[in-house]
Amino acid sequence: MSNRITLIVFMVLTTFSLALAHDNWVQPNTTLVRVGDVVYLDLLMGNHGNHHRDFLIMGKASLEHGQWITVGPTGQQHDLKSAALDRGMGAKEGFWEAAFVAPAAGLYLVGQTSDQVVSYAPLRSIKSAKAFFVAREHLDEATSEPAGFDRVLGHPLELVPLTSPVGLKAGAQLKVQVLYHGQPLAGAQISCIGQGETLTEEFDPRHEQMTDEQGTAEFALPSANRYLIVVHHADETAGGEGYKGTKYAATLTISVAPGQTTNRIDTPQPTKLDQPPVPTTAPHHEGHH
Repeated sequence: MSNRITLIVFMVLTTFSLALAHDNWVQPNTTLVRVGDVVYLDLLMGNHGNHHRDFLIMGKASLEHGQWITVGPTGQQHDLKSAALDRGMGAKEGFWEAAFVAPAAGLYLVGQTSDQVVSYAPLRSIKSAKAFFVAREHLDEATSEPAGFDRVLGHPLELVPLTSPVGLKAGAQLKVQVLYHGQPLAGAQISCIGQGETLTEEFDPRHEQMTDEQGTAEFALPSANRYLIVVHHADETAGGEGYKGTKYAATLTISVAPGQTTNRIDTPQPTKLDQPPVPTTAPHHEGHH
């Protein structure tokens, strides 16, 4: 009996540990879709090994403690949680997938947030994830750089691209800004992880940088691949009822196609969302069962 109780307690602690220690990310099956066609959007959890720098799936993100939305070209929001399908065999296996039909041409932002208090730590874990795709009337039409990629959603810790994150080809440069409660976060370690790549321990200058005074960092994208941009921040003073500090994580997923690029770096100021920002839900408290 005691062994069974011990096993149950271990499973509960493991589940909560996954929620606290792992990152979430979102990714579309394509970054270019015809208006009226379906794009499949995935929500995954993992990136735990090698100091949160392995881009591997482990566990399944919870849909209960946050939001999962698309933000369209004019700022309209669409809930994805209600359409989410479980793509795993078990409760903690696989990932979530939602089908979305793009109703109009333009740039779409996929955003996900979670806010949870893990009482055994006791810490609050706040995560955000972003990705982008473009809808066109005709896939082969020539278009200008889509507007809205620097839209700020108001996440507590947020990655904002300062160069367009769609239509990238091998050799492109990507510049991003880290915002902490809406302000640039300087001195943050930010990683750019290509799928299948292994970073060296602690700090890999090939794939990582420290943000400057404006909270920005710039990465070269040398080959066709899917890349995960990820940043973490901890605030021991951000305590509250039932927790003594807060850990933040933010991710941005981009895809790079084969070919050569002429993309160059510019630094526009992030634009605010045309409608009220996505609210951060009250933290969900988890405890032992």
